[in-house]
Formats: sequence, structure tokens, C-alpha cells
Amino acid sequence: MSNETKTSKRPTHDIFQVIGEKEKSRWIRVGAAWPNKDGKGLYLKFDAYPVVGRIQVREVPEKDDAANSAEGAQ
Repeated sequence: MSNETKTSKRPTHDIFQVIGEKEKSRWIRVGAAWPNKDGKGLYLKFDAYPVVGRIQVREVPEKDDAANSAEGAQ
């Protein structure tokens, strides 16, 4: 387990409610997730509880990756 995992306050994953299918789907951020201290699971914190649709847990992109992607698109 990395030292970053122990001290990181920022979530490593976002939690989304997904309603609809394919290009008509809507992704609504409903929470965040962090790795457990033992590295075998995730701690989930919901800001809203999704009743319909599906749940997707996605890694939060690193700031450097997002900046590099934006530069490459120009």
C-alpha cells in the first residue's frame, strides 16, 4: 500500500448514476470513493442516493493527464 493512499484526502474515484442507454445516457455525479486502508476495497460516500439507473465508479483523472489531453487536442 502506498503512503499516498494513507494520507490522500482527495477521492480517487467518482460515483455516477447513469440513466438511459448509449448516446442518450445521462451521467450524474452522486458521490466519491477512496481506497480502504488495506487496499482491498473502496470507501463510498454518496451525496445523493440514486434510485433509478445504474451505478458507475470511475477513476478521477489526474490533473497532469487532463492537461496533456487538452494540449493534444489542439
